[in-house]
Amino acid sequence: MTRPDATPHLANVLAAHRGTEQPAATFRAIDAALAATTGHILFTILIHHPVLRQSERFYTNMPDAYPVGGRKPVTDTAWMQSVVHRGDPWICRTREDVAEAFFDHELIWSLGCESCLNMPVRWNGQTLGTLNLLHRAGWYSESDLATVRLFGHLALPAMALISRT
Repeated sequence: MTRPDATPHLANVLAAHRGTEQPAATFRAIDAALAATTGHILFTILIHHPVLRQSERFYTNMPDAYPVGGRKPVTDTAWMQSVVHRGDPWICRTREDVAEAFFDHELIWSLGCESCLNMPVRWNGQTLGTLNLLHRAGWYSESDLATVRLFGHLALPAMALISRT
């Protein structure tokens, strides 16, 4: 599947970096850029708190279903080992993949999502957080990784700001 060019959306994220309403301005711009380039129904940004062994939702495009502030423990699941600990992206292509990876799969399905792409955002060998895109079954593939990784790196200043507070 051919996706739209990400280049025109880079300027919008970079302009958001100049704004004073951080990290919200940057996260909104990344949401819009990924919606236009890669596509998603549900989009969240989690911040990893290694000392607390938790991940916290700092951004969501569906606050009724997935409110900001929601936390989940960092466990030893395959997803956590891959995404948080090793820093590898994770793709679920089917409804069954989603059920295997996420305890809240029924809520995910109820939103019309049966695939996901989770991109760790890393700096200096550590995962600061993740970009989480969810869509219809079969939506994501390895060809989406470069674009999502690029926008993930543009989230670094905002994530670093949160990590310092």
